[in-house]
Amino acid sequence: MKQIYTSYQDAVADIKEGSTLMVGGFGLCGIPENLILALVDKGVKNLTIISNNCGIDDWGLGLLLKNKQIKKMIGSYVGENKEFERQVLSGEVEVELTPQGTLAEKIRAGGAGIPAFYTPAGVGTQIAEGKEIREFNGKEYVLEEALVADFSLIRAWKGDKMGNLLYRKTARNFNPMMAAAGKVTVAEVEYLCDIGELDPNHIHTPSIYVQRIIQGPQEKRIERVTVKA
Repeated sequence: MKQIYTSYQDAVADIKEGSTLMVGGFGLCGIPENLILALVDKGVKNLTIISNNCGIDDWGLGLLLKNKQIKKMIGSYVGENKEFERQVLSGEVEVELTPQGTLAEKIRAGGAGIPAFYTPAGVGTQIAEGKEIREFNGKEYVLEEALVADFSLIRAWKGDKMGNLLYRKTARNFNPMMAAAGKVTVAEVEYLCDIGELDPNHIHTPSIYVQRIIQGPQEKRIERVTVKA
């Protein structure tokens, strides 16, 4: 059995200043919202965050931005976060923008123990500046290095007491690959199941990748509501 926490604050207690964190989610979909709130309460600063984007102004990773806890953001989308835009333009936060597919592969490679890979995405743009370029079959590719993190904070729909995880629909997004690429992976789950309750054929993240697990309800805020008049 993996260590099962009852306090989100305890689950992130050893995240120190200057740590590199992967945080699952896409927009507000599939984010480990309670673990993020615990980091806000902890107040730890100078964090490097690896995530698709940085939440919105008043929820998700946007709360860490507002609290000036993020030193560097590695992601693929600035999005609709006005505070993120302000901090980028003022130089208060360092940003490394990466094509979304490349970001996903950098994380997947890190979890698989692959140090680097070649991709055509970004060749001829600022993304390729200072990086190795090689030609394969008449086409140029840029060398991209893999990403790993000190901690991965992820969210799953169901998890068992061994740490096996299931994700639900699009909340799956970056979570499985980040679970594999963190030195310590903390999984926030909606439902905690007994061992043997989950069908082994349906497991998305095997327990080997998960070190800590915590169960609790979520608000599941909607990033943008579109309704028909």
